[in-house]
Amino acid sequence: MNAAPRIALTADDDEFFRAGLRTILAKHLGFPEVIETSSFDEALELLAARNDVALALFDLQMPGMDSPGSLRTVREFFPETRVVMISASTSREDVLMALDAGAHGYIAKGLSMTKMACALGTILEGNIYIPPSTSEIPSDPAARFVLQDRAERKDGDISLLTPRQRQVLELLVRGKSNKEIARMLNLSDGTVKVHMAALFKNLGVNSRAAAAAIGGRHLQPEEGATGT
Repeated sequence: MNAAPRIALTADDDEFFRAGLRTILAKHLGFPEVIETSSFDEALELLAARNDVALALFDLQMPGMDSPGSLRTVREFFPETRVVMISASTSREDVLMALDAGAHGYIAKGLSMTKMACALGTILEGNIYIPPSTSEIPSDPAARFVLQDRAERKDGDISLLTPRQRQVLELLVRGKSNKEIARMLNLSDGTVKVHMAALFKNLGVNSRAAAAAIGGRHLQPEEGATGT
């Protein structure tokens, strides 16, 4: 992976923070290209459209980052990409949940540019980066971790879905195939498969029929009738 030109992706709804990451990735880590996006759905679509993304950075509380299944989908479909969670939170619960979901590292936004570059360099070398202070922070049983809180909702809760996953579900309820969904949403077949997998994880199902059954019960009639 290091022999080919390395491409990085940053997914964060704060454009100023993305600008800082771009500087670190380009000037300190030598990435010739840095792709930027502001939502999880867009990040998935960009990853699916390319096969040369070596590093993907996700903000913990960005739009669409609704459950550990979000990161697990990325790890499943893009195994060669190093995935990193970046957050303003230094909560031990946040760090452990992100790592359990498959992140190769967890970096606090409060780090200096030099320290953040070192942390990312460690991850790119094939290591897992954990904030040094993590072991010193006592677990807080009262803490409510964002992903854990959402993940505790019951299977079949469509409120877990991102906007794109909801569109895919609406078309699935209408009986559309992946190819038809791809054409109607102007996506590639591969991108639809990624969104479908994320949809299954968030709904807690493992088949199109089960997902369609949930969608049929919970989507409003007018929602199921649109999908374009």
